[in-house]
Amino acid sequence: MGIQDIIIWPFAKLLLLFNEWSGNYGVALILFALLLTVIFLPFRAKSKRSMMRSAKLTPLMKELEKKYEGDKVKYQEAVGKLYKQEGINPMSGCLWSFLPLVFILMIYRIIRLPLTVLMNIGEDKLAQITEKATQLSGGALSGGAYEQLEIVRVVSDNFDQFRNISDKLIPLNFNFLGLNLGDIPTWQVWKIDFSDPKIWLPALGLFLIPLISAGLNYVAMMISTKTNPAQAATAGSMKMMNMLMPLMSLWICFTVPALLGVYWIANSMFNTAQDFALTKYYFGKVEAEDAERRARLKAQEDELERKRLETERLRALGETERNRNTSKKKLQAAEKNKTEERLAREKAQERAKRRAALGLTDEQPASQVGNRRFARGRAYVEDRFINPEDAEEQTRAAAELSELDEAADREVDEAADREVDEQLED
Repeated sequence: MGIQDIIIWPFAKLLLLFNEWSGNYGVALILFALLLTVIFLPFRAKSKRSMMRSAKLTPLMKELEKKYEGDKVKYQEAVGKLYKQEGINPMSGCLWSFLPLVFILMIYRIIRLPLTVLMNIGEDKLAQITEKATQLSGGALSGGAYEQLEIVRVVSDNFDQFRNISDKLIPLNFNFLGLNLGDIPTWQVWKIDFSDPKIWLPALGLFLIPLISAGLNYVAMMISTKTNPAQAATAGSMKMMNMLMPLMSLWICFTVPALLGVYWIANSMFNTAQDFALTKYYFGKVEAEDAERRARLKAQEDELERKRLETERLRALGETERNRNTSKKKLQAAEKNKTEERLAREKAQERAKRRAALGLTDEQPASQVGNRRFARGRAYVEDRFINPEDAEEQTRAAAELSELDEAADREVDEAADREVDEQLED
């Protein structure tokens, strides 16, 4: 048994249980589809609620699209933040869109290989059963992809002769509403013999199964689109998918035994009814949640506007309030900066007074560059090359002046620094 069959095994056991209870393989498939619908109801409900809530965010999504037009990265970040804030998983609906196809593939394998997958018959026993079925059918077995279905028919019709081969053998009844669901429907209706009702009625019934399956698949998608505003908003892009899935269902059901078509029909009916019921159930709840969300956003916007107006009023009066959330460390740093700025102004004023008392001016010396008073040197003379005869005397005078200037600045700086330290300690 491969890993695929190990995964399928519990579902095959459920199908066997329904077959034993109903005595009909077609009914067992319908009950199996119903059970899966019930099992996945909580997950589908959660997905449906999430999808309906996402639809309510469409206006906000359009606003974000306009706001971040041309910047897809910021738009995606804003959308992700919005989904996180609202507790929505945009991928939650994708899984349930593909899950039915997964189970259809599993059911197909169970239907195609009833002896090995459904009944878990080993190779040795399968060879004996095949040999005996070939003898009883007069060598009429096709040996194709659905050979095991033909063998099961022979086994079911002559079960007593196979009972001693394996205790795992179970007779399967493929007759459902007068149809043999082990047969493959034909789309070539013109080749049907309409002279005998016993021939054309079952053939026509089988012909209708793929049509009903495709029709129900299309109706299910239309109902889902109409009842889901998120899908309705993208109806143009969904149009191709709405046509592709029913056409795929039509083609598959005309190429496989009608058993799969019956399961597909039942699955579509149950899922459509479930989707309709969930939409009706969650409509009022989602509307109430959306109204609450709009009220919450309106309250937040009103509060922000109130704070903005109050800030503008206080700023106009020069009474801007300090942010209560600012940390103590930041407040101390701000006070320190204010103190240093004030003392720097006082320091500059005091320096000017002391320089004036020493007979020094506050004029910018020739050696100053920017705020650096002696960037070109303390004995710098600007025209020393133009008037070299006076350069030596001017250089000596500049050096003496710089020494007096430096001493005055140092005295002022030391006094001001002491005052700054005293202020900060207080």
